[in-house]
Amino acid sequence: MSDAKKVLVVEDEALLLFSIADELRDCGFEVLEASDADEAMELLQKHPDVGLMFTDIDMPGSMDGLRLSAAVRDRWPPVKIIVTSGKSRPGSADLPSEGRFMSKPYTPSAVVLAMREMLG
Repeated sequence: MSDAKKVLVVEDEALLLFSIADELRDCGFEVLEASDADEAMELLQKHPDVGLMFTDIDMPGSMDGLRLSAAVRDRWPPVKIIVTSGKSRPGSADLPSEGRFMSKPYTPSAVVLAMREMLG
């Protein structure tokens, strides 16, 4: 599956992380998983071929999902970004350029569609 699109899913709730990661794998994506921003940054350093990051906004640790998105946009501009939350709805100015927001609860099919659109 070397032609699979590589995506990074960042979610601190283990069941949500495993669920969406499995759905994405079933749809042909190569998936990396991180439970916080620090782990996500480490994975991005090790895997420069990540094409898209799907991150929760509300996470514990050194950065929330919006700060992580801004850091990724600055350091890895080609990475497409989708942020999600069940608690807040960021304005377009809060999202990285060309970033998208999906509110929770989301359907896996909606996430897959958005990813395919963004990755081309």
